[in-house]
Order: sequence, then C-alpha cells, then structure tokens
Amino acid sequence: MNSERKTVAKALRCALSGEGAHAPAETAFEGLEWQLAGGRPQETQHSIFQVLNHLIYWNEWVLDWLDGKKPAIPRHASGSWPGGAAPGDRQEWDQAVERFSKGLQELHRREQDRDLFEKRGKKTPLEMLQTIASHNSYHIGQVVLLRRLVGSWPPPSGGLTW
Repeated sequence: MNSERKTVAKALRCALSGEGAHAPAETAFEGLEWQLAGGRPQETQHSIFQVLNHLIYWNEWVLDWLDGKKPAIPRHASGSWPGGAAPGDRQEWDQAVERFSKGLQELHRREQDRDLFEKRGKKTPLEMLQTIASHNSYHIGQVVLLRRLVGSWPPPSGGLTW
C-alpha cells in the first residue's frame, strides 16, 4: 500500500469512527436506557431511536452501493426514516444498536478491500465513504445533544463533555 493510500485510509477510518473529531460513533448509544431512546425532548423533531434507524438505513444503503448493487434512493426524505419513534422493548433497542455497530464495521471493512479511486457511475468508493462518514458525524452530534437533553450523557465509557 503506497503512502497516499495509507493516508486516505487513515483519514477514512477516523472519519467513519469519529476519532479526533467527536465521541466515537460506536459508543454514542452505549448505556442509554431503551425507554429514553424513544423520547422526544420538547422542540426536537426526532427521537434517538429514530436517528439510530436513519443511520442504519443509510449505512446499509452505502454498503449495498459499495457491493455493486443499485439501491433506490427514497422518493422523499421521510423514506429514509424507517420505524417508529420508540423501541418496543430492550431487545428491539439492543438489536438496532448492534445493527448500527455491525454496519460501521462493514463500512470499515469495505474501506480496506476496495479500490477507493475506481469510478462507479458519478462517484468513487472514496467519495461515497466520505459522504456517509459526514452524514454519520452530523447525526452522532444530534444523538449527543438529545442524550444531554434527556440527562444521559456521557456514556459509561466516557465522552466529550465540553
């Protein structure tokens, strides 16, 4: 692997994980009681559970794209916000958190085993991975704010609190 590829790979890993920029994406949901995940603090548009499902939707969409599939883009933004406002129980919450975590792991795996510069249609895998990293970063910030509003930040493993 040449030095440019190593630099790009490291930047993508950091972007996908949040390393050096914000709370680690994989720990954003850690330790959150499932009952709190469905609440919508006053004046907020989405619950933490809704944001989580939105993140899962787009992570899986990008994974399909990276795997050579042609996933449909939702006709309206609401199409990428699946599920209800709240998990029905702890199991549903835990499964969603696990699905998000597995999606991040798969994105990291794809970053390592793809030619990041090979054009596919209008985008390269590098561009698509950077896009999903930015998307995830934006919404992880929302999760942190929502967790603060419901009094459940930082997670047990710690997190940026300033």
